[in-house]
Amino acid sequence: MADPIIELRVILPHKSVFDGTCDHVIIPGIDGDFGVSAGHTPFMTVIRPGIMEIFTGEDVTKYALHDGFVSVENSKVTIVCETIEKADEIDRERAEAAKKRAEKRIREKLEDTDFRRAEIALKKALIRLEI
Repeated sequence: MADPIIELRVILPHKSVFDGTCDHVIIPGIDGDFGVSAGHTPFMTVIRPGIMEIFTGEDVTKYALHDGFVSVENSKVTIVCETIEKADEIDRERAEAAKKRAEKRIREKLEDTDFRRAEIALKKALIRLEI
C-alpha cells in the first residue's frame, strides 16, 4: 500500500502556482509554523510571511510565502496568497536592496514614514534572503 499523500494547491489572485501531491507540507501560520500530513484535522487559518516547505519523497522544495490563508480538509490543502516565490526564483540583489531600504526607513524615524509597512517590507526581504 502506498504512503498517504495530500493534495496541495497554491493559488494567487491571477493564477494557480502549484497543483499536485506531496507527503507533507510546513506552512507559516499566524500562530507559528505548522505541518500538514494526510488525515490532518480540518481547519482554516491566516498565513504570515515565512518559508513554506513541500516534502515529496526525499525532495524538499522551499518557497517564500507572503500573506494569505490556508484551508485544510480531507487531505486537501488549499493556500490562497498574494505572493509566493520559489527559492531559485528570488533575486538576491533586489532582496538585499529592499532590506537596506526598509532598515533605513525604520532607522531614520521620519514623521511621514509608515513604520508598519517598513517592518513588513523588512520581514519579506529577510525571508527572501533566508531561503
